[in-house]
Amino acid sequence: MAVVRSQVPLLTAVLSVASLAVVFAAAGGRIPPSAVPGAPSWVLEAIPHVNAAISLTAIGTIAAGWRAIRAGRIDRHRAAMVASFLLFVAFLGLYLYRLVALGGPASFPGPAAVERFVYLPVLAVHILLAVVCIPLLYYVLLLAATRPAAELPATRHAAVGRVAATLWLVSFALGVVVYTMLYHVY
Repeated sequence: MAVVRSQVPLLTAVLSVASLAVVFAAAGGRIPPSAVPGAPSWVLEAIPHVNAAISLTAIGTIAAGWRAIRAGRIDRHRAAMVASFLLFVAFLGLYLYRLVALGGPASFPGPAAVERFVYLPVLAVHILLAVVCIPLLYYVLLLAATRPAAELPATRHAAVGRVAATLWLVSFALGVVVYTMLYHVY
């Protein structure tokens, strides 16, 4: 653990690059649909709805973690943030599975003007924040995993964590907006 503790920035970079490589490979169509097991169409159709529920739950757990740390409840904060990260992993796993299985992202079914001036900008900000969050999340999680809670105030955990949580909340919220536009408005 001492080796990991001293290498948090390097490990953060390696995990971030590996994670983003998988995400961009899936989004860019570099992973063939044959690379994932097949699923019935109802499963693929259910994933966006499950992911919206996961996103809403994650918004709640991130907010709970934030409230907990402000109240000095470190164990509750830790539990909420680990739950948030696990929800993010579940969301991303389901999203990437569907993306690869279907051979690409869902197309916007609404009017071209709404797509160009509302949907695509919201989607772009959502994606940008999600990408930026990945290294921040790895960093704060690795700091927390490799140090006792009493040592964390001497690190950048709190400062980076505030930025990560804020961006994470906005990204999840915008993801719900994207979902609503794709599956309920149009």
